[in-house]
Amino acid sequence: MDTSRIPAALRSPQQSLAWNRVVLSVVIPAYNEAATIEALLRRVREVPLTLEVIVVDDGSSDGTRDVLPRLRDEGFIDVLVFHDRNRGKGAALRTGFGHATGDVIVVQDADLEYDPLEFPLLLEPILAGKADAVFGSRFLGGPHRVLFFWHSIGNRLLTLLSNMFTDLNLTDMETCYKMVRRELLQSLPLSAERFGIEPELTARLAQAGARIYELPISYHGRLYAEGKKIGWKDGVSALWSIVRYNLFGARARPWAPPRVPAWDAPERLADAPGAPSA
Repeated sequence: MDTSRIPAALRSPQQSLAWNRVVLSVVIPAYNEAATIEALLRRVREVPLTLEVIVVDDGSSDGTRDVLPRLRDEGFIDVLVFHDRNRGKGAALRTGFGHATGDVIVVQDADLEYDPLEFPLLLEPILAGKADAVFGSRFLGGPHRVLFFWHSIGNRLLTLLSNMFTDLNLTDMETCYKMVRRELLQSLPLSAERFGIEPELTARLAQAGARIYELPISYHGRLYAEGKKIGWKDGVSALWSIVRYNLFGARARPWAPPRVPAWDAPERLADAPGAPSA
């Protein structure tokens, strides 16, 4: 990887971070995203990090399933999984998490609302040893397309309710951009099928005692005519999901990060560019 393409603000004074050694698994749930999936994957591959790109097609019926094998063969996708029927974003993400082998996992929607070139920004607190999970917030001042007032109010109310249960002070619980260390994420007892995965993942991270950072991100939201899928019924479902995953069901085990992260293991250091030969 060419570390000169890491934004300057992240290369200095953090030049010693493991940009060359860490592997980031990008999990992309896709449902009827034929209009955007190729452009999104090309954008992901511009990210100046070592990536493992995992796409889970969740029963698309608009031609997305026909495009994905070609994109895999062209090298844009490392792991491609097909669901036989539409099961929901949560189910697609859980499938993708199970296939991830990287050091850190990040969720990337298959549309163009979020910019994957911001992955290094989100990764920096994890590489610096300050965070186990990083949320990208649409409400901390980053550039964003001006859209739905009531959607923003709904998101803030859901985040407030979630915070009341988790005792976190997040500003954007519903954000797509959740980046988590793989060992931690794969230890969480996740079961949500649809958009309830967002409050469930937040609740489980809080239960595990994970160190969570939040950073501002840009956001280019879509209109419903442009393919946006989440609606008011999902908002009502999210209310129940917040209560359900905070009060009922299996709870996450307490998390303690390993003393030496995988990207600083001796064998990884030995293989890093510039390492002295034996």
